[in-house]
Amino acid sequence: MELKFFKDFDFTDFWDNDDYSIKEYIEIFPNDELITSIEQDLGYRLPDSYIELMKFQNGGMPKKNCFPTSESTSWAEDHVAITGIMGIGRNKQYSICGALGSQFMIAEWEYPDDGVYICDCPSAGHDMILLDYSKCGKKGEPEVVHVDQENDYKKTFLAKDFETFIKGLKDEEEFDYN
Repeated sequence: MELKFFKDFDFTDFWDNDDYSIKEYIEIFPNDELITSIEQDLGYRLPDSYIELMKFQNGGMPKKNCFPTSESTSWAEDHVAITGIMGIGRNKQYSICGALGSQFMIAEWEYPDDGVYICDCPSAGHDMILLDYSKCGKKGEPEVVHVDQENDYKKTFLAKDFETFIKGLKDEEEFDYN
């Protein structure tokens, strides 16, 4: 498959494919029919860069799991952390239409229905990463934001698009936890 996105990005050591990731996150590779079906269920067109990444590995836990922020969040003063990236599917617990996926977070945790929740965070539901379509419409190119349930669902801008978000993930050791 020829890359349209991530051309200069090395995925060699990107994923942490431990047993938990395989059991809870990684779906089979999505075909066009599944992608269309998921988009219909969610009501949003998924970004091409997200689809491209999911065609290489459909969900999982990245080794670099922190993204720098310019403002303080409930997680840290200078970054947010993610546990995993939800794949395109319905079968795994942590896929975008899975038991603990995007629709669950909107219905059960009352997260804003502004897009597709694509990453869970170590807080066990108290914050999430959202593909935010509130500015671009349901078929546009969404921004990536952190949504903090503990702070009245405050949104913190992270990246202009999904590709920029993935390329911006950093190792947690780059941040000062003291």
